[in-house]
Amino acid sequence: MGKIVRQISEDVTKYYWYPGEKTDWIRAALTLIGGGLLFALVYAVTKNSLIAAVVAGTAVQAVVGAYLGRRDAAGLSEFHDPTAERRAAVADGTRAAWRGTLQGLLCAGSAMLVLNMPHEGFLADWILPFVPSIVGALAHSGGMLWERMAQEVDPDAPVTAPEQGETKQLEAA
Repeated sequence: MGKIVRQISEDVTKYYWYPGEKTDWIRAALTLIGGGLLFALVYAVTKNSLIAAVVAGTAVQAVVGAYLGRRDAAGLSEFHDPTAERRAAVADGTRAAWRGTLQGLLCAGSAMLVLNMPHEGFLADWILPFVPSIVGALAHSGGMLWERMAQEVDPDAPVTAPEQGETKQLEAA
């Protein structure tokens, strides 16, 4: 949770709270500006607003999906025990819900952007609106995988052998 502090007078201070951190909002603004510039560039080259919307929406979804995937994976590794630390667990869950809401709104917005471009045909109506969201979901999974692979593994941790039933299941597979 971020906050803006304004000193109104000597005795009065106002606090404005907003979800997320300031750096996250700056990154989001830069990503959206970059998507707008990419839309303009692709439109200038192709003279086709549908293609420009799909390419720009896909690029924004890929960047946001990878970033939110990394944040989700980091949040999972730091998740607090709900029974012992309720406030911290609620804060973790609230952050995850906020990231999910933002990604869902971005998916819906990119689909609406593609659908509102002048177009005709089955491909433009039913396939292209899903392309940015699918790429965003794949980038989210890739971001989570990237973050998990970046986490250090303790080489001194004991390695447990699989149970007898697990070994048979692995052999059967």
